[in-house]
Amino acid sequence: MSGLSAPKGTFDTLPPDSARFLAVRDTLTAPLRRAGYGYVETPVFEETAVFSRGVGESTDVVTKEMYTFEDRGGRSLTLRPELTAGLMRAFIEHRLHDGALPVKLWTVGSAFRYERPQAGRYRHFTQVDMEALGVDDPALDAEVVALGVQGFRDLGLTDFELLLTSLGDATCRPQYRELLVEYLAKLDLDEETRRRAEINPLRVLDDKRPEVQAQLDDAPLMVDHLSDETKAHYDAVRQHLTDLGVTWTEAPRLVRGLDYYTKTTFEFVHRGLGAQSAIGGGGRYDGLSAALGGPDVSGIGYAVGVDRTLLAVQAEGLDIGVTAGVQAFVVPLGAEAKRVAVRLIGQLRQAGIAADTVYGDRGLKGAMKAADRSGASHVVVVGERDLAEGVGQLKDMRTGEQRPVPVAELFDALRRATVEK
Repeated sequence: MSGLSAPKGTFDTLPPDSARFLAVRDTLTAPLRRAGYGYVETPVFEETAVFSRGVGESTDVVTKEMYTFEDRGGRSLTLRPELTAGLMRAFIEHRLHDGALPVKLWTVGSAFRYERPQAGRYRHFTQVDMEALGVDDPALDAEVVALGVQGFRDLGLTDFELLLTSLGDATCRPQYRELLVEYLAKLDLDEETRRRAEINPLRVLDDKRPEVQAQLDDAPLMVDHLSDETKAHYDAVRQHLTDLGVTWTEAPRLVRGLDYYTKTTFEFVHRGLGAQSAIGGGGRYDGLSAALGGPDVSGIGYAVGVDRTLLAVQAEGLDIGVTAGVQAFVVPLGAEAKRVAVRLIGQLRQAGIAADTVYGDRGLKGAMKAADRSGASHVVVVGERDLAEGVGQLKDMRTGEQRPVPVAELFDALRRATVEK
């Protein structure tokens, strides 16, 4: 057992770093809760078709990165590489589209991709995912983008950037696709890239290799070939973002790594993270529901990496999630004192006061070290002599002041002291 370790490309999040992780996760989701989005929990694995049809057959995610296995019933299942497709599957299966629209949902959880592990990119990661389904309205697109921005602002981040573009829709993408295919056919591309271009030529624009990017300088851009309707949609999105006080950078070459995006498409990047600068992104996906066998309804959403956002928080030196674990700590010395401590800790916790005590047979010195490590502002020491006198010693760890308090009054004294803190 001593040789076991976390699988390659994964990691454990432990105290005290886990407090920062939770603070980032909860801060990113708070704007969604305030905006009326409802929480959804879906399985970490789905039928493989949910991702192959939903994410896109030509994507690296599907062709190279999915953890796919056959269960004992002979079914092909896949650990989710992202959260949107599974959430959309739930939306269709439970016929949420029959209710009031838009349906606003959010979730948070682990995703898995077989990638080459490197700084900021792992095989196991956590995402906050949100979706607004059933309505095609530029104002809704702007709301979604602005909620993502708000989460970063609430964390105190300032060195992030919103990249924005439009990828058109079925009224203009086919014509643009022909132009792009014609352009790519003249380039010096390897066989695999040519195959990818045949399935989805837009994916070639997402190729990060310098030898490919060097040939794409004059490639036609989707944003220059939008239909009148999609251009009006994009103009309206930008106007609403301006009204919401959101700034952005036009990114006409932006192509997200998943095939389902149409119209509004965006990415959040952070300047302090080097080459792996993306911390989240999303867009509109008006054909995803139909691709999964559901009704032809529109949707828009985004996913933000909790782990990567935590790296951005650290890059900016922000102090988040490092508050004291408990407010009160009780040190019992002896069996009778432990009964007092257990009862007092239970009362404090029931009253909403974070409290802890020491376990095991420790002397006063070791117990006080534990109290100090807990970060508690107030400590109660109860020894045999104290009990004989019917008191406990209440100590303010900030000032060092200590005074005896009757055992029956310890709860009220601690409650007042922690509120005053």
